[in-house]
Amino acid sequence: MTSVENMTFKSYQDRANLFVKEYLLADSLIPYTSVISGMLACKMVFDLTQFLGSNYFKIHSNFSKVQRIEWNNRAVSTTHAIFITTISLYLVFCSTLFRDNSSSELVTVRRSTLTTFALGVSVGYFISDLGTILWFFPSLGGYEYVIHHLLSLVAVAYSMLSGEGQLYTFMVLISETTTPGINLRWYLDVAGMKKSKAYLINGVVIFISWLVARILLFIYMFYHVYLHFDQVEQMHPFGQILVVVVPVVLSVMNLVWFAKIIKGLRKTLAKRQ
Repeated sequence: MTSVENMTFKSYQDRANLFVKEYLLADSLIPYTSVISGMLACKMVFDLTQFLGSNYFKIHSNFSKVQRIEWNNRAVSTTHAIFITTISLYLVFCSTLFRDNSSSELVTVRRSTLTTFALGVSVGYFISDLGTILWFFPSLGGYEYVIHHLLSLVAVAYSMLSGEGQLYTFMVLISETTTPGINLRWYLDVAGMKKSKAYLINGVVIFISWLVARILLFIYMFYHVYLHFDQVEQMHPFGQILVVVVPVVLSVMNLVWFAKIIKGLRKTLAKRQ
């Protein structure tokens, strides 16, 4: 590459870096660019899964149209779950951003570029997934899924745009750690492996992860809210509702689903005795 070509390449590179820094990653635009990025990522994973399923999985050709959509959609939700769970665990338990003694700023209003971007990607996912569920309703999930996604979408979007309660939003999003196991269970089921050892192990993993991420962690979150309720009271009334009411509703739904998980696991274990 000649010196002229090097200078031309560097010029384009500098312009690209400037565009990313001043536009795509500008604080005022991050909520919107991150949401769009999340939706585009969902579309990309959906199409990639469709391609892989059609070309490398023989069972895919036997699926109905709705099953093919669900096959692709579960890959999208698994990808989102891995992404948001990793970031949430880091922010809640490893990062100093939300630690009590790390800043004089109220814990309920702390935010960063990373937190806003991560929440935006999650909003993009919930919009995409909710749209798919409604389009094929009720094939991909009943009213409980619609309610769950609507509550999650409103809570995450408000936290992203206002900057309030992001710590508690990430605590709730850690519950997405159960999603890969749930999706794997569906894949094993459609593959005719309900009697396999993998199916049993998967059921045990779902039970443990659900207990930790959707029961015990919610109890910890409510305890944290109780300890910092004086700060929660300084939030906008709508934010206070989202911090208290939405997790309560989700907790009830989690307990109902947990009862079904226990029932299913007991049934699976009984068949193996």
